Amino acid sequence: MSAPVVASKTPYVLELEPGTYMWCRCGRSANQPFCDGSHKGTELTPEKLVLEEPRKVALCGCKQTGNPPYCDGSHKHVD
Repeated sequence: MSAPVVASKTPYVLELEPGTYMWCRCGRSANQPFCDGSHKGTELTPEKLVLEEPRKVALCGCKQTGNPPYCDGSHKHVD
């Protein structure tokens, strides 16, 4: 299985409006933390995030989270 690329060693803290977002799971997107299709050719696929109301979120940048797409502090253990 393809391993994700660490895009950032810190989370992406964003104020998002209601809507559907596709979080980049592979780490290859040029549009971090969102998918731009760069995962094609890997076994990794984006994670759908649906927000019903405006919300501040911390999206994982290291792609190692156990709670995708949200940061769980895994970046503290990434080399």
